[in-house]
Amino acid sequence: MPNDEKPSETPTAATPIVAAPVSEPIAHPRDPLHGVTLEKIVNDLVQRHGWNEMARRIPVRCFQFNPTTKSSLTFLRKTPWARKRVEDWFIREL
Repeated sequence: MPNDEKPSETPTAATPIVAAPVSEPIAHPRDPLHGVTLEKIVNDLVQRHGWNEMARRIPVRCFQFNPTTKSSLTFLRKTPWARKRVEDWFIREL
């Protein structure tokens, strides 16, 4: 039996893949935290004020004793009142 299949065609020139430009999140009219992660909030506050000031304003152990971003995120995700205070502080500085 003869082989009637056509040989697979290989493209002669590959189409370049162009990545879409990364832009800032679109601001939501009623939510200033729309598109802002808790990690970004914590990192921005630490960069601006440092752990000592954060511990002074919001006296929780994750800011006072051996503070790290990871331990702070874990605590803030489990503790709504502390997360609200951190988010409110961040919003006031926008």
